Amino acid sequence: MTTFVQFHLLTSYGPSNPNRDDQGRPKQAMIGGVPRLRMSSQSVKRALRESSFFALDLQGHIGTRTKQLQDRLREHLLRKGASDKVATDAATLAAGIFGKLETVKEKDGGETVRATTLAFISPDEWKLAEELAEKAATGEALPKDKDLKKLVLRRADGAVDIAMFGRMLADDADFNRDAAVQVAHAITTHAAQAEEDWYSAVDDLNKAEDTGAGHLGETAFGSGIYYQYVCVNVDLLIENLNGDRELAARGAEALALALPQTAPAGKQNSFAHRPMAFYMRAEAGPRAPRDLSGAFFTPVDRKLRELGANDLQNGSIKALEMTAGQIDACYYDGQPEKTCPPVNTLDGTGTLADIVRFVGQAVRGA
Repeated sequence: MTTFVQFHLLTSYGPSNPNRDDQGRPKQAMIGGVPRLRMSSQSVKRALRESSFFALDLQGHIGTRTKQLQDRLREHLLRKGASDKVATDAATLAAGIFGKLETVKEKDGGETVRATTLAFISPDEWKLAEELAEKAATGEALPKDKDLKKLVLRRADGAVDIAMFGRMLADDADFNRDAAVQVAHAITTHAAQAEEDWYSAVDDLNKAEDTGAGHLGETAFGSGIYYQYVCVNVDLLIENLNGDRELAARGAEALALALPQTAPAGKQNSFAHRPMAFYMRAEAGPRAPRDLSGAFFTPVDRKLRELGANDLQNGSIKALEMTAGQIDACYYDGQPEKTCPPVNTLDGTGTLADIVRFVGQAVRGA
């Protein structure tokens, strides 16, 4: 049976704008007929991939999402002494394996070759692309089409972030990877809307002549308690890592460390939002995954008395725990999924270290 590890987090954000829409405002959603603030799954995953926990704990096992592979391969060949034309042709051949290429004009009037879509490239594939480009530069006979792609593309290897979050290669679906980690959009547990802030800047050298502002502008922000749900398909994670169970465990541990301490970095300099989750629950086992967002379809601010809470933080925890208990009662005869004591900074119980150990053991024992 498939083993799943699930995370449920509650995090308080002060005035901030970590994930903007196309108008620069905090992303929003209508849930239960009530406006909420939202952070997209994509923004959360990018923050996780760029976190120090991934960079340090998974060094050498992180992929690169880029359109610039051809340019980097060309530079690699030039450093090895290839002529400009040979380096360009060989790099174009190797980079074309990951998708269609186009010639783009630069601001300085020059031209460069870019992929038309972002390619998510593992460290192993990058190395193999360099080796293929080197062979092409020396004039070595190479196979064509699918056989050529098989020299570089992999269905599984040691890229933990690709194994977790998947990838799509539009030109060759055979080498797509299904995401082993599903990340929900984070939503506020209560009613919340974006607000506007007008700001001004003063000319330091023109204080006497002009007493008005040298610049006027506006920015949007919001504040709230966000619920975040993440589900890990442990079996698929191990499969995507070519059966390396220990690397999968290290990846899951890095994920457990990063989730409560990492946030999308939009407008970070303006708002300095650096929250840490005040509640984190982890579960592991073969049961069908379920998120607990239903706990908040009726916003917490409308049912504090029913929950026996005086504030939104404790109310959010109680709503979450109550919903989990009710699902267990109705579907599993009241038996909870295997878990460990949650982190709850409001009463000082549970530790992140215990959750990390719990997650690592679940993956190693799957």
